[in-house]
Amino acid sequence: MALPISTLTAQARVLRRLSFHRAATATATVCSMANPTTARVGVVQMTSTNDLNSNYAICDRLVKEAAVAGVKLLCFPESFSFVSSKDGESLQIAENLDGPIMQKYCSLARESNIWLSLGGFQEKGPDNAHLSNTHVLVDDSGKIRNVYRKIHLFDVDVPGNMVYKESSFTTAGNDIIAEDSPIGRLGLTVCYDLRFPELYQQLRFEHQAQILLVPSAFTKVTGAAHWEILLRARAIETQCYVVAAAQAGKHNEKRESYGDSLIIDPWGTVIARLPDRFSTGFAVADIDLSKVDSVRTKMPISQHRRFDSCWKSLKT
Repeated sequence: MALPISTLTAQARVLRRLSFHRAATATATVCSMANPTTARVGVVQMTSTNDLNSNYAICDRLVKEAAVAGVKLLCFPESFSFVSSKDGESLQIAENLDGPIMQKYCSLARESNIWLSLGGFQEKGPDNAHLSNTHVLVDDSGKIRNVYRKIHLFDVDVPGNMVYKESSFTTAGNDIIAEDSPIGRLGLTVCYDLRFPELYQQLRFEHQAQILLVPSAFTKVTGAAHWEILLRARAIETQCYVVAAAQAGKHNEKRESYGDSLIIDPWGTVIARLPDRFSTGFAVADIDLSKVDSVRTKMPISQHRRFDSCWKSLKT
């Protein structure tokens, strides 16, 4: 469903990427030609470094390829524009959303006439010692439509790996964010949020999300253990599509990400992924909102939920 960036021409890469996708999801591709409820979504896999210009060049290339492939929303992983190689680097490059880094990506969306999900941007925080891990949604006119600041911060001693303390330099967000788009109603999250199902429950049942975006940079250890199963669980329990863009491979001597960018349908089936966990590229799938409606009609869990009423009775 996607191929590595290589010495092939951009056109050849797109054609090969599309043929790979059609072989795996032929039904969805054919349906999209006649079904107005479908839209093509792309999910990126990449290995960002601490070189802002190099990361942008890769993103620029992928956005232009995706536009040629008919993608309407292209989703990038957490820390797409920058991954630090030493302590303090992220704070040094953090900037406001109207700063030059984000504005380059807004211009790219406008020039390519495509929506972008830019997960995990280092937004300048409330003081010089903190930033926000911000998921930025940009529309095809280059306008920032909404932002979500990561609520759950990754303060974890990963067995056999590293100790992470995201809260030491990141301010947690407080707001749950969903936003309408031509693709459907999008629920915005970031990485470690994935382990907290109540956030996704609220996005579905309180904010009417149809597509959940999960830009991530899972560690190699936690990714191997839990990445796909957690994503599929979130799709099944919310009856939403899940689009999960992932960082992949070694960013530097200290840090390595699991990869495996995925798109999952409301039944929990993986409908798009890259051919391996290390390549830079994107996979595509045709999102069909009628499938969301069908799954929710046949299994009406929204009508069967009793948690709210039970919880109220317990409290009283």
